[in-house]
Amino acid sequence: MGIPFKTDETFRGDFTYRNSDAGVLRFPFPFGEDSYMYSVNIEPHVRGGPSSVFEHSFDVDEHYVAECRERALVLQNDPKRCQVLPHMMPAQWDTLELIMESLAADYPEHFSLTRDGANWHWVNRPLNIDQKFVFGDGATLPCEPFEYITRQAQGDFTLQDQRDDNLYVDGGMVTTQADWSLEFNIGMSFHEWHGPVPVAHNIGIFDRALQYLLRLQYGRPVRRLNWTMTINPRLDTSPENYPDWGPDRTTVTAENVAQKVHLRVELQTLFRLPRSNAILFGIRCYLISLQDIERVEKWRKRFHRVVRTLPQELAEYKGVMRYRDAILNHLAPKDDGVTLSLGSQPDQSELPA
Repeated sequence: MGIPFKTDETFRGDFTYRNSDAGVLRFPFPFGEDSYMYSVNIEPHVRGGPSSVFEHSFDVDEHYVAECRERALVLQNDPKRCQVLPHMMPAQWDTLELIMESLAADYPEHFSLTRDGANWHWVNRPLNIDQKFVFGDGATLPCEPFEYITRQAQGDFTLQDQRDDNLYVDGGMVTTQADWSLEFNIGMSFHEWHGPVPVAHNIGIFDRALQYLLRLQYGRPVRRLNWTMTINPRLDTSPENYPDWGPDRTTVTAENVAQKVHLRVELQTLFRLPRSNAILFGIRCYLISLQDIERVEKWRKRFHRVVRTLPQELAEYKGVMRYRDAILNHLAPKDDGVTLSLGSQPDQSELPA
């Protein structure tokens, strides 16, 4: 049975994005304990985990068609959201191969890939794409291979080139980011790119993370979850478009906090690419409203406890500080203090209406 795509959703304007009940229960809730401190929290990207979003290399869900349409809108207004430096062409083809092979294997009812030597035939049924091309010949595609395939995938992607015992952001498709700019970051080293993150630099997290990633092996991808808060289900919260989304932050009240405030979780995946030896960094964004978090009893109580105990510096960085009181006032009466199970699984299979 195919995925029931919600084709008419919007992530701007009238904000018609909603999670189905199944979408809520599979949400990658990032808190396995009642408190949170920034950490690398990298694990092998293998099938299985507390959510079905971990079942495949690249998760495709009910929002796929709408998110691809939103990406096209962003690129139409700002083509620089996709940039790849010239020396990264082998990594572009690596990325195309990885994503096409993965989607065709994991979702055969929606995608197919057939190959006869260098002659490839790609079919994307949800987006009505039927493309024959020659692998390695960019002239046979409507745009460069990295842009071509990442227009057809959910989440953002960057290409990290490895040289001089460091990683450099030398390409990317970035249209759903949490307040950072590819135009500003392209060409930066690993530490330069992560410069804004508080606390972590002081305790050496990024030094250890870089050494780990430099040793990342082909065929052994890894993943981690990251999170922040945002207002309205808006995917594009880029610095370039701050005038569009910045004013949203002044609209939260005690009456609308449950509808307006959204938890934004990134499933970050890293794949070593075979020909280029580059790393593909996927940043897959999931959004859930406070109202929907409340429908999962364990998440409602745990989220209250995490927000209440979050250190101020992290609360500022994660976008919580401005709304902390409103969130706590809303959730506190619904937290009886009972001990919760460890792990982020929802511990229920159905949701109240």
